Amino acid sequence: MVRIAIDAMGGDFGHYPIVEGAIFALKQKKFLPIFVGDESKIAPLIPKKFKDKVEIVHCDDVIAMDEHATDALKRRDSSIYIAVDLVRQGKADAVVSAGHSGATMSLATLRIGRIKGISRPAIATFMPTSIKDKQTIVLDVGANVDCDANNLFQFAVMGDAYANKVLGCTKAKVGLLSNGEEATKGNEVTKEAYTLISQLDSFVGNVEGGDIFNGSVDVVVCDGFVGNVLLKTSEGVAETISHYLKSEIKHSPVAIAGALLMKRVFRKLKKQIDYAEYGGAPLLGVKACTIISHGKSNPKAIKNAMFQAIRFVESDVNEAIRTRLESMNG
Repeated sequence: MVRIAIDAMGGDFGHYPIVEGAIFALKQKKFLPIFVGDESKIAPLIPKKFKDKVEIVHCDDVIAMDEHATDALKRRDSSIYIAVDLVRQGKADAVVSAGHSGATMSLATLRIGRIKGISRPAIATFMPTSIKDKQTIVLDVGANVDCDANNLFQFAVMGDAYANKVLGCTKAKVGLLSNGEEATKGNEVTKEAYTLISQLDSFVGNVEGGDIFNGSVDVVVCDGFVGNVLLKTSEGVAETISHYLKSEIKHSPVAIAGALLMKRVFRKLKKQIDYAEYGGAPLLGVKACTIISHGKSNPKAIKNAMFQAIRFVESDVNEAIRTRLESMNG
């Protein structure tokens, strides 16, 4: 049975959505949630029939969102430090946190350790596409602001393995984000990375920003600076379109009638772009599953983060990454 250490104190809204989301997941899937946080606040949120199906590790320290990520390394009694250490000690198979993402990433990298051959772990996220039920994996989206060509090559290997082993995409297409499709486009780092990533059979060459959303590729590789700007811009565009539609619909009886007729379509669109549907972003490249959830995660997001962690643990994605890198490095 998969054991998941859960930072129950790290989210923006306290214990409730985190505990509630894990219980929702437990109703559908058998696993062991290990809540790390204030027991006096966690225990009352757990239904009586689930009391013997969870564990609670008490602590009352939490890394706040406005604190430095490096502070977490010194705060051994904090919820995220203890949750990560449960994985390090072999008492849990995965860690999920909606808390300080930098602290989670730093602790997972330093305490759990990196997969052999990986220089830097990468945060992967899922972007919606125009193809039904298909997402594009983009990495890195914030773990590494500055990358060299070898880092990008490793991201490609990790993204390819994740798409294959966790998402079941047997013939994944990997693209390198650039300012043009031609191999000659890009800066010096992406040009060098193009040559390295060409070793992968799944590599289809350079892709542009629009290709992320049209479903033509399964994995898009970029450095963390570009990836984070892309992510935040996409969220902003989606929010702007949503506000615009709501505003316009309110001012027109015809539009209101049309919106009612299109209700099902709007519901599907909302589901497609809702981060809660994905649960969180996996930190690829560390030795054990680490899921970084949004600070504003609701119970639905946490539930899906649990499912994502279970799929990760039950796959052999880390072994696939390690062996692939080993074979390519000769």
